[in-house]
Amino acid sequence: MGASPWLLKGMVSTPWPERDANHLLVTGAQLEDLEKTLFASGLPVEALMEKAGLAISRRLLKVLGQPAWQRLAAGGIVVLVGPGHNGGDGLVVARELHLAGLTVRLWRPYPTQRPLTAAHWRHALWLGLLELPDPPDPCQPHLWVDAIFGIGQRRPPGEMVEQLLIERQRMRPGELVAIDCPTGLCADTGRRLGKGAATAAITFCLGLIKQGLIQDPALAHVGRLERIDLGLPPQRISGLAHCALGLGERDVPCFATAGGSSVNDWQEPPDPAACKYERGRLLVVAGSYRYRGAAHLALAGASATGCGSLQASIPAELAGDLWTVLPHVVVRQGLGATELRGLDLAALELDGVERLDAILLGPGIGRPNPNSPFSPPSDTSAWDQLVTFEGLLVLDADGLNRLADQDHHQPDGALNWLRRRSGPTWLTPHRGEFARLFPDLAELPALEASLAAAQTCGATVLLKGARSVIAAADGRRWQLLEACPAVARAGLGDVLAGYAAGLGAKALAHGGLDAQLLAAAALIHALAGCRVGHRPGAGGTEPLTVAQNLARWPAMPSPTNPTGGPEAG
Repeated sequence: MGASPWLLKGMVSTPWPERDANHLLVTGAQLEDLEKTLFASGLPVEALMEKAGLAISRRLLKVLGQPAWQRLAAGGIVVLVGPGHNGGDGLVVARELHLAGLTVRLWRPYPTQRPLTAAHWRHALWLGLLELPDPPDPCQPHLWVDAIFGIGQRRPPGEMVEQLLIERQRMRPGELVAIDCPTGLCADTGRRLGKGAATAAITFCLGLIKQGLIQDPALAHVGRLERIDLGLPPQRISGLAHCALGLGERDVPCFATAGGSSVNDWQEPPDPAACKYERGRLLVVAGSYRYRGAAHLALAGASATGCGSLQASIPAELAGDLWTVLPHVVVRQGLGATELRGLDLAALELDGVERLDAILLGPGIGRPNPNSPFSPPSDTSAWDQLVTFEGLLVLDADGLNRLADQDHHQPDGALNWLRRRSGPTWLTPHRGEFARLFPDLAELPALEASLAAAQTCGATVLLKGARSVIAAADGRRWQLLEACPAVARAGLGDVLAGYAAGLGAKALAHGGLDAQLLAAAALIHALAGCRVGHRPGAGGTEPLTVAQNLARWPAMPSPTNPTGGPEAG
């Protein structure tokens, strides 16, 4: 049986993960307010700058001691010094590297500097650091340290600086590190402020993680994100409101096994005497003539959870042979095809679904028959029954697209249909599906879009991307800090939908369900992809391989625990 949390009704009182410096994703304004509070308390600005610069320089010296970086260190360091306190941080780093025996050159693109930064500049020159009178040559084999602008960037850095940064990446890719935020990026959205931005191999993020640095548009510019701890007061950090929480490998919940003891408030072991129907009952409605594999992948994801009873309503041409690959799955119904070769939901039988804990609808079902704007869709009856289902409904892929189609035929539209749902609902769209269902929110950044959607319709929303976001209607948000691009292949979302639905069914069977379980499912699924993504050959990245590894999660190897075993999960 694959590992999964057995959630309690009271688990909402145990937030996951902790609201600490390792997890909070903040905006620039939130961090600026926190700094103002610290300075008002008596902490000198100089002390915080010195603390930040020393921490970065110690970390950077360790990096430069690695074989892959030693050549760059030998060529010398060029620190790009901005006019504000980010430039001051860079000057502290420059000073420490110089005192460690490295050749350090300074260049400032703007003539004016804030007083504290100007003082560090004078001291650096007094120590003997070299000032470049002209912009550095982007083709020279020096390590560049980008300390031009940090979180306070509000406008483009200017054509000269932007072009210099573009040329640097073109000529010497991977030979720049950034302090706090790459110049030219918005720390809140991750979007470029102008035509170009710095592209860092490593971004040393100070104190708290800026939410923009893990957004999809920023990933290519940020490189490896390393948070530099500044020892900020925990009570002040935990009090920051409206922050999303970042999820990484350290945040995978501990799991109890049958007959074991409860490890934390996330779960308790199942009743040893519980029968299969008390360990989660899930119906998967998936696949079509065009997308036959989607049903198999979704069922494989659900199977990885150890769900006690797994049923399937799938294309008729798959129903007869399903037992040969998934013998534990009960075929509830074989369904025909629509004119567009999608799954025909008009004949979907939902009698007795009140005995189910969860239904997954959507992976690979395709689109319905082509309808005129004046003719109702053929699957209206199925939607009328699903709205009254009191268990968990997980809508994925074309399940979401078909729901969006209801806007043209239902007087209250798709969003009000979601509001009228009798049970909890989880939505798992990618950006295109999200735009069809929530067109007014489509242009918002992921963190804002997902939360607005969740609060609009009352569902929990998993907005898929390179760093997926999960938002609950009560305002909580989570975002993945890790994922492997090698496994971003067709079918991976089908596995995720099945895995999430299986975990949800088990949780409801055990008496409780919370939105953070969907976040946990997304995290475990992403980390399973990271682990198999490092295998040689294309087969290691196939979605079915991810599903198979989800089922073996507790014993899977990881980068920090290559042999697997108890520490892996």
